[in-house]
Amino acid sequence: MSGLNDLLEPGMLVRHPDRPDWGLGQVQSRIGERITVTFEHAGKVVIDGRQVQLVPDFEA
Repeated sequence: MSGLNDLLEPGMLVRHPDRPDWGLGQVQSRIGERITVTFEHAGKVVIDGRQVQLVPDFEA
């Protein structure tokens, strides 16, 4: 799965489309398809970018 995940860089703010309860997340790293994000209400989560397209939050 390609798309917006390819543009993610450390420090960017994102949201998980299927887990709004996790709140706002900040990208820590992106290595290949593995994206590490620290979310407000879920802590550090490693996302498989092949399975989930994170949504950048430019308004936060």
